[in-house]
Amino acid sequence: MASAADQMAQGLSLSKFAQATDLKKRLWFTIGVLIVFRMLSYVPLPGIDAVKLVNLANRTSGGVLDFFNMFSGGSLGRASLIALGVMPYITASIVVQLATSLSPALAAIKKDGESGRKRLNQYTRYGTVALTAVQGYFLAVGYEAGGAVVDPGMLFRIVAVVSLVGGTMFLMWLGEQITARGIGNGMSLIIMAGIVASLPTTLFNLFEGGRSGSMGGGTLIAIIAAVVMLVLFICFMERAQRRILIQYPKRQTQRGMQADRSHLPLKINTAGVIPPIFASSLLLMPLTISQFAGQRVAGESRWGDFVISLNQYLQHGSPVYMLLYGAGIIFFSFFYTAVVFNPEETADNLKRYGGFVPGIRPGKNTETYFDYVLTRITVIGAAYLTVICLLPEYLVSALSIPFYLGGTSLLIVVNVTMDTVTQIQSHLLAHQYGDLIKKAKLKGGRLR
Repeated sequence: MASAADQMAQGLSLSKFAQATDLKKRLWFTIGVLIVFRMLSYVPLPGIDAVKLVNLANRTSGGVLDFFNMFSGGSLGRASLIALGVMPYITASIVVQLATSLSPALAAIKKDGESGRKRLNQYTRYGTVALTAVQGYFLAVGYEAGGAVVDPGMLFRIVAVVSLVGGTMFLMWLGEQITARGIGNGMSLIIMAGIVASLPTTLFNLFEGGRSGSMGGGTLIAIIAAVVMLVLFICFMERAQRRILIQYPKRQTQRGMQADRSHLPLKINTAGVIPPIFASSLLLMPLTISQFAGQRVAGESRWGDFVISLNQYLQHGSPVYMLLYGAGIIFFSFFYTAVVFNPEETADNLKRYGGFVPGIRPGKNTETYFDYVLTRITVIGAAYLTVICLLPEYLVSALSIPFYLGGTSLLIVVNVTMDTVTQIQSHLLAHQYGDLIKKAKLKGGRLR
């Protein structure tokens, strides 16, 4: 049976949307910021030769960097100011969260509330600057080795690093502004905007292959059907929950003694899109260094041959890459779930307010039960994420299908879209509740 909130949400209409002035402002602000992001992706680094850059992109196409180039909306291939996107920020966030779990000092800072959160965010920003500087230096060296720089040298590297740090920090600020003043999670929306930007080109290449005869009509229909089924499956899994019955002590009401009951919803995929984003961002730094370093030292020594071999093993769709990517997704599924849901804290809160799980003693037994249930559903969620992210990539690579919007991209787009729509619906519900309260006050004033 649908709840009152669900029934009210089903009654929402475009007329309610037109009346929600604050929501429209937030939507326009979000769209404006995303437009700025797309414009920045076309601003090149100083000293880049555009013609030679195209040749370099053609030589390195098909590698793992194409995957991250899609995440950045083509900024990496265009050598723009935001070529690294928000990946350094995400990597720094991973490091800070891991350190918080391992360091008692950082764990104490996290418990300080809002002030502790601000301090940890500041540490994340410092880490973002450091990671962007390291990745930016190797990116500049790679552009030099590929012959895409007009005047190579230390001056170009310094200018490139400063420009990339400034671009990434500005992009991080834009994401925080979307989160605070817009709709949805800013970082996730920026990543989704980069993926969606490549969607028209992907669809054009797909239908062009069907028109030219390079791909059969049956293959084209099968790809479209598979994508539709994959989107539906993602939507189903993202809404799937394990609801734990919570019961509270009986209390006196007009109908006699009644017991309050509620449910604790545990999502099958508690971590959302965080595991594939975290795993891909961790792979970005060593892969960027190895691929561009391989271009620079190729043929010079055994080290150069080793780096070239490493790049071949870590190519997009290779077994080693798939194994590392899948292991990263599984690890971060469990890690991020442990971060966002604390069984001990939840059990203590239930005990404090008199709540309990039927058949389970409050306190330690309830904590153990929560941990048991959460572990089981996280196994399902991690397996789901791994299959969604790796199976399409393997099929595209093994069958040479010219469709480059893989499972990871579809997962991010669908998940972020669902979260954003949910937030829009929440704003509309809040606006509708506000109207009801105003009407109730007016009626109360007339009765007096």
